[in-house]
Amino acid sequence: MNESLLTRMVGCNTACQIWSTLKKHFIFQVSTKILEFRTKLQNLRKGSMALNEYLLKVKQHVVLLASASEMLIARYDIAAIFKGLSMRDSLRSSKKEFNKTEDDLKSLQSVGQIIGEVLRPLNNERLIVKASSGPRYVVGCRTKVDKEKLTSGTRVVLDMTTLTIMRALPREVDPVVYNMLHEDPGNVSYSAVGGLSDQIRELRESIELPLMNPELFLRVGIKPPKGVLLYGPPGTGKTLLARAIASNIDANFLKVVSSAIIDKYIGESARLIREMFGYARDHQPCIIFMDEIDAIGGRRFSEGTSADREIQRTLMELLNQLDGFDQLGKVKIIMATNRPDVLDPALLRPGRLDRKIEIPLPNEQSRMEILKIHAAGIAKHGEIDYEAVVKLAEGFNGADLRNICTEAGMSAIRVERDYVIHEDFMKAVRKLNEAKKLESSSHYNADFGKE
Repeated sequence: MNESLLTRMVGCNTACQIWSTLKKHFIFQVSTKILEFRTKLQNLRKGSMALNEYLLKVKQHVVLLASASEMLIARYDIAAIFKGLSMRDSLRSSKKEFNKTEDDLKSLQSVGQIIGEVLRPLNNERLIVKASSGPRYVVGCRTKVDKEKLTSGTRVVLDMTTLTIMRALPREVDPVVYNMLHEDPGNVSYSAVGGLSDQIRELRESIELPLMNPELFLRVGIKPPKGVLLYGPPGTGKTLLARAIASNIDANFLKVVSSAIIDKYIGESARLIREMFGYARDHQPCIIFMDEIDAIGGRRFSEGTSADREIQRTLMELLNQLDGFDQLGKVKIIMATNRPDVLDPALLRPGRLDRKIEIPLPNEQSRMEILKIHAAGIAKHGEIDYEAVVKLAEGFNGADLRNICTEAGMSAIRVERDYVIHEDFMKAVRKLNEAKKLESSSHYNADFGKE
């Protein structure tokens, strides 16, 4: 008990007063302790909340550290990958350089070889070959060489000293034939050919259908057509049709200008025809397009110069390749001319050129289709009356209609406009009408192929 409590108890006269004083003092002490406990409890709660916040922040920092470490590891992995790729690239380039250097060394150290031709095999081990210099030898071949490929006419490589066959060579092809192969037909769709829907159908039936679905002809029991002749006036789209066929079929395409085949040396033109068809047979499916076939396919006469006789020999070789003992297989021929009346009848008979497709001058509806195709890519302003233009373009072919669009564009450029109006088309068609009067009459015979 403290002194203040004793002082109050001494002043009390009765026991009740003493009890009351003790009770008040006890209640005061208990209340003070409770208040102290409450204060401490609140402080503890605040401390626990702060601790929880601290723990939460620690967890967040741990998560951030983990993600940062993963990113760092990934970065190092990516760097290692890129480093490995760069090392692979450098190793690959080093291997290429090494192989090239090794090949150069071998070429410098090796002795040249002889090109020969197999005449006939004697037995499984020995063959008769003819060297390029002329002599004939009985030689053997390396064990690695496939003997089944060493048939008559096969080009081979002979060792310089022992004359052993080292390897077989592919068929000899004239560089002119390779130039034919590199002719790009372009990306021409059938929709870019206007007014020739029937001709497109007949051409696709003769060329595309036998290459894509040969089983249809086997099922019916007929032989597919070998070749097609496209004939008609100049500028009507014969070459364009051949380009469209070549663009839409996954096949090799040889474009031949017939006048380029003729050579001044005797036998060279016929040899070029043989090599062209031989290359086509080796690379089936293949389409051969011979433009201006009248240059070598004209009628044969008993009299003529040596140049005429060379052209006749070329024609006879072409006839032999079209209908000889060697089947063409998946090799199709497309020929084009604007002079069908001068062609030799032997070239036109069925079995060589099974279909003759006329490409006529376009009528009014066809001219409308062709003009819209050529005018589709032109920047135009206002309404264009194509019907009025087409009516003035009577007798125009497809090339003339394309020229109308070109002249209309030139008229717009002349007045410093970047678009074409209807009046430009009208000026162009009037100008070309005047130019058409200067053209000479065509030699095209419209009655060709009709009974």
